[in-house]
Amino acid sequence: MPSPMANTDTFRPQVGRSVSIDQAAQLLGVSRRTIYNRIKDGRLATLRTRVGSQRVLVASLQQFVLEQPSHFSERALL
Repeated sequence: MPSPMANTDTFRPQVGRSVSIDQAAQLLGVSRRTIYNRIKDGRLATLRTRVGSQRVLVASLQQFVLEQPSHFSERALL
């Protein structure tokens, strides 16, 4: 299967694959500082946009919730 980056004419980013720091904090019910701490300790994955802002990958939020079942509701990310 060819890489989605092989032909930029057919590449379409997935909608909703990342959220802002604020949105991640709201989804998990924690502060922005907690999100930054989880990024720093490697428990949440991020990407940088073309303009340099940092976004949290939804897949890493889902994995984080699954690893912390007693603290977070899985319904928050479904």
